[in-house]
Amino acid sequence: MEINSIIIDDEPNNIQNLQTILQTHCPNVKVLATAQNADDGIDLIKKYKPSLVFLDIQMPRRSGFDVLTAFNEPDFEVIFITAYDQYGIQAIKFSALDYLLKPINIQELQNAVIKAGKKINNKDKDKKLENLIANIKHGQKEMPKIALPTLKEIRYIKVDQIVRCEAFDNYTTIFTTGVEQILVCKTLKEFAELLKQYGFIRAHQSHLVNIEFVKSLLKEDGGTLLMDDNAKIPISRQNREDVKAALKRML
Repeated sequence: MEINSIIIDDEPNNIQNLQTILQTHCPNVKVLATAQNADDGIDLIKKYKPSLVFLDIQMPRRSGFDVLTAFNEPDFEVIFITAYDQYGIQAIKFSALDYLLKPINIQELQNAVIKAGKKINNKDKDKKLENLIANIKHGQKEMPKIALPTLKEIRYIKVDQIVRCEAFDNYTTIFTTGVEQILVCKTLKEFAELLKQYGFIRAHQSHLVNIEFVKSLLKEDGGTLLMDDNAKIPISRQNREDVKAALKRML
């Protein structure tokens, strides 16, 4: 299946490099046009209506995210590309979307194209992309929704509805305010990094808690957190001071 695409990147060398790689390793991808800034990229998407957009995240003046927010319901797939591991990556991970780091790894690019091709072929509506756009638009005004990939679906819930997270091998069980348990295909370490800025604290190697739902600090067993859902969460020795500091900040 031929995939019509557009490349948006502020560096001409990066555009040329990606075009060369696509011609050699992803011959089913046809590049219709390229742009070196967000405004031109938006115009090209409206003009050519591509199935796939290769989108640089960090660009002068307006970012790749500005390109996305120009479309309420984008009818194209996106493969994000960035030279920086930190810029914008948090937002992308929050919506469980994939991204490629420069210099581009050919195998990762091929995998991303295959995944995008399946969505295009099945005409799947990209809920992950819609969630990212909604989070970007709402900014700090509303609590963002996080994408939770389970074995059967991808669930979207607001961060402030998560009471705690518990490690289960390479999976994580999410406990919500609705007394729901969601088994997610991500490690607790990943959630600790994603949710740190929203008041979540690692109490134990196997437990991440939303500090807003801590009912009390029990002195049993060297320190235990009693949560609003009445779960008792152990505090490990190495995390004890961090937990106490987080509780003090709530006072």
